[in-house]
Order: sequence, then C-alpha cells, then structure tokens
Amino acid sequence: MKNLIFMLFLLASSQLFAAQDDQTQIRALLAGQQQAWNRGDLDGFMAGYWHSPQLRFASGGEVTFGWQQTLDRYRSHYRDKAAMGRLQFDIREVHLYGDHAVVFGHWQLYRQKDQPQGLFTLLLAKLDGNWYITADHTSSAG
Repeated sequence: MKNLIFMLFLLASSQLFAAQDDQTQIRALLAGQQQAWNRGDLDGFMAGYWHSPQLRFASGGEVTFGWQQTLDRYRSHYRDKAAMGRLQFDIREVHLYGDHAVVFGHWQLYRQKDQPQGLFTLLLAKLDGNWYITADHTSSAG
C-alpha cells in the first residue's frame, strides 16, 4: 500500500512539474516574440507561430490563414521600426489542456505618434516537444 501511495505521489508530482514547465515554455515563447518585435525582427517574431498553411490569425475584422500570409500581413502593416514601436505583452492567463493551451493577454505598442493597445487570445499546441501559436485573435481597443 505504501508503494502505491508513493507511486501516486510521484505521478501527481511529475504532472505538476510538467504543467509548470509548459507554462514556463509558453511564457518564454511570448517573451521571445516581444524581444524579436522590439529588435524590429518580424521573422524572429513569427518563429513562435505554427509554420503551417492552417495557422489562423484574426485582427482588424480580417482573418488570415497561413504562416507566410500572416508574415506578409505583418510586413504590410509594420513597414519599419518606427511603425513597429516597442511592444509590451501582459500575459493575464494561461490555461493548459494537455498538449494544447489558451493564453489571454494584453498588448501595447509604444510609438512616437501613438500608443495603440488591446487584447489577444492565443491557441497553442505542443508539436514535437515545442509550443507554437496555432491561432491568434488580436483586437485593438482604439
């Protein structure tokens, strides 16, 4: 009986550590995106997205499908470092569901001419041991 209790304890502990590790990886992915953006590196920013034609990005009343199409959309909206400004994420919630996660957060751009901000909801999947954003719904609060 003691062995069974010990095994259950180990199993529960390993699942807790795995969840904490997944949270850490997801937060690191988003921190890396923020750093890439602030360097003016859109390719680096896009490294956090699933490199697939099934990637879904919704913003500004438009839905874009595909990794390359999403990168092209970012390039058309943010042509230079001044347009990109400095990005700050505030991760409000991370919910894990096995190899999937949902992240709710706030974003803000600090630019010379304005400081747009809004909310985002991200769906992530753990693929080949790494977390990637598979769907992004970003809204602007004006």
